[in-house]
Amino acid sequence: MFASRMDSGREAGGGVAAGTVLMRFVWPHGGRSVLITGSFNGWGELVAMAPVEGCPRVFQAICSITPGYHLYKFYVDGEWRYDEHQSWVTSEYGLVNTLLFPMDANHNPTAGSELHANMELDNEHFRRVVHVSDGTLNEVLPTVSEAGVQASRHRISVFLSTQTAYELLPKSGKVVALDVDLPVKQAFHILYEQGVPMAPLWDFSRGQFVGVLSALDFILILRELGNHGSNLTEEELDTHTIAAWKEGKAYLNRQFDGQGRAVTRQLIYAGPYDNLKEVALKILQNDVCTVPIIHSSSDDGSFPQLLHLASLSGILKCIFRYFRHVSGSLPVLQLPICSIPLGTWVPKIGESNGRPLAMLRPSASLSAALNLLIHAQVSSIPIVDDNDSLLDIYCRSDITALAKDRVYTHINLNEMTIHQALQLGQDSFYPYELRSQRCQMCLRSDSLFQVMERFGNPGVRQVIIVEAGSKRVEGIVTLSDIFRFLLS
Repeated sequence: MFASRMDSGREAGGGVAAGTVLMRFVWPHGGRSVLITGSFNGWGELVAMAPVEGCPRVFQAICSITPGYHLYKFYVDGEWRYDEHQSWVTSEYGLVNTLLFPMDANHNPTAGSELHANMELDNEHFRRVVHVSDGTLNEVLPTVSEAGVQASRHRISVFLSTQTAYELLPKSGKVVALDVDLPVKQAFHILYEQGVPMAPLWDFSRGQFVGVLSALDFILILRELGNHGSNLTEEELDTHTIAAWKEGKAYLNRQFDGQGRAVTRQLIYAGPYDNLKEVALKILQNDVCTVPIIHSSSDDGSFPQLLHLASLSGILKCIFRYFRHVSGSLPVLQLPICSIPLGTWVPKIGESNGRPLAMLRPSASLSAALNLLIHAQVSSIPIVDDNDSLLDIYCRSDITALAKDRVYTHINLNEMTIHQALQLGQDSFYPYELRSQRCQMCLRSDSLFQVMERFGNPGVRQVIIVEAGSKRVEGIVTLSDIFRFLLS
């Protein structure tokens, strides 16, 4: 059907004829050997595609194309394939993908909705247009008017205002809740064994949910206990119930009422009939990662039912489901992240930055990492080498790995390195955080759409912006950053 000659040694796009442009084609679905051919080269050869740095499942090739309508197809591990998440048609070559590149060479095809007919979460659109000028490749980044940006924000805001928290409830699942009289040590083990980073707290005497126990609590507990001796002991954790810790935490944070009594933070929650915009704003305004969805059939709020733990990740999936077939109505998604106020960036030389990006070496102590998580008020820290190239990340939730084999009973936070702490997590299995998904990366020129897609992977809470090739860290984007931008 196609020519079978493979030119794996050829540099795709090595010679660019007048009137043509270079197009980056992408196969985002993995494989051992991936090649591409199409009408742009007369179906005359198979061009080898190479894995993208840091994304081994994503293959790319740059080919010279002329303006017009093109068909193309992939040859993956000896089988002809097409990408069902990109535009496709049935032709004499079977099912093939399509590309419409107009005669206007200044047109940027990535901005057109015809190239993004589907917004499935597992898609990786890395395709870009580059023009040749004076022998160098200059990437043409899409631009969107301010009116287009505001229109996109308005559409998302209206959609979220018309959807309720019921949309977030899974068909089946479980939610772990803890009694406030439970010893901290036992709670620590439960979170680890259940593979959850946090749990709502139930007060039996009051008959209601009163708070949340999170990984940050355990970080604070370990730091506080570590101040009283060189090593942590299991007996020290035995003396602290969750209720006692929460009261002590209020004293540490100097949260008192008018009579000098410690006042714990009120539970932030939502009802099943609250709209998704309200839920998202509660998460952002209160600087929490989740809010419990609680329902009570009584007017006084008695007999509450815990239905779900709402997160920005779940709300993002609702946005993708709704707009997957009409992505052209959200032009803001095509903007490169370097052109919008999004995330935290490493400042350039001579440039001031109100909030520097926190990074650590793998040889730094675990104590240094925990202190940085608290004082910088971040949920994760990029771990880099001497050239600031990304190696891994350390997250708040990684602290629960210390529950494995009761490691916390015989460690010194100042002596254990971040590398050693991460090794504990690599030896464990976290249902909520797959190790292979930890370091999701993007480039500064990637679109907001591409970055948002990364958050569709299980356990992803942040995406690290890196320099192409060197993987030198340039910034970090969190889900909170994205929602603050979209809802501002």
